[in-house]
Amino acid sequence: MKLLALGVLLIAAYVLFKVLIGVVASLAWIAVVCVAIVAVVWALRVL
Repeated sequence: MKLLALGVLLIAAYVLFKVLIGVVASLAWIAVVCVAIVAVVWALRVL
């Protein structure tokens, strides 16, 4: 029974880790897009 509980715990930890990586990656992409938009606006103002 303890082995089953350990397996379930490992699977849950793996899924949560994947979700956390996905959230961090999406936040990083949003930040990159925002920086790119600011860079384009700045470049158009300078030109």
